[in-house]
Parts: sequence; C-alpha cells; structure tokens
Amino acid sequence: MALKTKDLENDFKQSNELNFIGSGTYVEGSIEAKGSLRIDGRVKGAVRAADTLTIGAKGEVSGEVHARMAVVGGKVEGDIRVEEKLVLEANSVLVGNLKAKKLVIDDGAVFQGKSDMGASKSMKSSPAPMPFQPAGESADDQESAEKK
Repeated sequence: MALKTKDLENDFKQSNELNFIGSGTYVEGSIEAKGSLRIDGRVKGAVRAADTLTIGAKGEVSGEVHARMAVVGGKVEGDIRVEEKLVLEANSVLVGNLKAKKLVIDDGAVFQGKSDMGASKSMKSSPAPMPFQPAGESADDQESAEKK
C-alpha cells in the first residue's frame, strides 16, 4: 500500500470560494482560505487568503496578513503583504508595516507603520538630484562664487 503525501503548495491554489467569519465570532490560530475571506469578527493569528481578504468595519485581526487583494474597513495590528491592491477604508486602523503594489488610503483611515510599494528598483535608475540654486542665480554664478 502506498501513502500519498499532501503537497501543501499545490493544495493552496486560488478558488472561487467565499468564506465568512461573522461578527461575534472569535478565532485564535492561523486561517488559510483558498478563495476569498471576509472577517467581521475577531481573529488572533496569521490570516492568508489566496484571493480577496475583506475586513469589515467591526472586524479585527491581530497577526500577519497575506492576500492577493485586501480591503480593510476595521482594525489590523500586524504586517500586511498584498500581491496587488490594498485599500484602507475611511474608518480603518492599520498598526503595522505593509507591502503592496498599489495602495489606497481613504480620508479618515489611520496608518501607523512603514509602506513598501517596490519603489527601490525604479529609484536606482532615476537621475541624481540637482543641487540647490537660490532664485536669480545661475549655475555659472554659483561655480564662480565657489572658486573665490
């Protein structure tokens, strides 16, 4: 008799499933969803969604978050890594670092942390900054003043 081992990498592929954690529900531990996930309750632990993660206005997550796309309307305490777009809605609170290709922060959202949108690659190719020149002076005037 042969035993087949479970290949977690292939098993965690995106699907059309929509999963809910309702208000009044408290979950402690890691959550992984093959499809989309909506959290209106409280979660303490890592959350991973292969598709869209939505945290409702009363939803709370305390832990790392990974998703393809995410919309935060409630509160997140922990780092967020999103492959595509992250939206922080008007009354949301994010205390932690984020990494996303696209970021939308609505008026009234609170974000405390560092953001990484992959700009380091494009900044390497940008030209060096121009030296400061007071209004009315040309570069030639500045060079002659430095020689004196």
